[in-house]
Amino acid sequence: MRWKGIFLLVGVLILSGCAGIGPMTVSRDRFDYTTAIGDSWKYSMLLNMVKIRYGDAPVFLDVSSVISQYQIAGQVNLGATINNNPWSSSQTLGATGQYIDRPTITYTPVMGDKFARSLMSPIPAPAILSLIQGGYPVDLVFRMLVHEVNGIRNRFGGTARARVGDPEFYLLIEKMRRVQTAGGIGMRVVKKDKEEAALLVLRGRKDPAMESLSTEIRTLLGLDPKANEYQVVYGAVPRGDREIAILTRSFLEVIVDLAADIEVPAAHVAENRVKPTHTEKSAAGVKVSPLIRIQSSTEKPGDAFASVRYRDAHFWIDDRDYSSKGIFSFLMFVSTLLETGEKGIVPIVTVPTG
Repeated sequence: MRWKGIFLLVGVLILSGCAGIGPMTVSRDRFDYTTAIGDSWKYSMLLNMVKIRYGDAPVFLDVSSVISQYQIAGQVNLGATINNNPWSSSQTLGATGQYIDRPTITYTPVMGDKFARSLMSPIPAPAILSLIQGGYPVDLVFRMLVHEVNGIRNRFGGTARARVGDPEFYLLIEKMRRVQTAGGIGMRVVKKDKEEAALLVLRGRKDPAMESLSTEIRTLLGLDPKANEYQVVYGAVPRGDREIAILTRSFLEVIVDLAADIEVPAAHVAENRVKPTHTEKSAAGVKVSPLIRIQSSTEKPGDAFASVRYRDAHFWIDDRDYSSKGIFSFLMFVSTLLETGEKGIVPIVTVPTG
């Protein structure tokens, strides 16, 4: 009887000690759900790029809410029976416990007005300057997010209107990167006609080498050689020599262009399931390396940063390819900058508390 009494006492203490389980789950759940959502975001982005490469329609889902509900229930039964004819006794002891983890996750498809606003609206020209000011390489920002600047066109890999870049474009971004590295490019926001205007600032008057590069940049863009500040606007053609017109891409155009460089199985090309991988050459005839390398194989890769299976092949980014990983992460970061305007209606989720 003594050990049964001890067992009963321990069971009651365990159940009472778990009554406050909520606070203990915060750090664990926050880390686990953040990791899971981040990984699923990577796989979804990569899969949509591959689908676009094959002419399939992309589908984007947002995780609107994550709610975890926990429930612990316990029950202890104790009974005793004593009979005097003859002397006899019987005892019953029972304990039951129940633990329930009931997560509620809400997904919202990106469609309608939100699709047009987030995926098809051009990236604002001032956002291009903000990224450069924030330290992102100007050649990366321009190659990925810009169609053309002051009439100098970037390449585009989409099959419907694929084109090679103007030779001046690669010269321009190479010189701008060198000036940026030396700290010769900046931005300033001023009030103009009751609205904010973004200005690109080219410095380097005290450094002959940087001044020479800045002069070459002004010449390529057709800018006033005596000015240091130029207003940045959205468009293809500037209104004067103190204006830089940047025709930016939408996020959908960005992923269409990057998807053109995905390496696909030769058998799929031979069967006309997909177009050949886009190749780009500079004015000197040298192949321009793609911004990101997404490989394909029939076998599942063993060391992948992100990997998805589509049709009968695996498409993946090598975890040892730091450059491609950085570009892919930058792509996902850019997608978060495009949530403009009013948010769509978020579904209301009612979760019982009992």
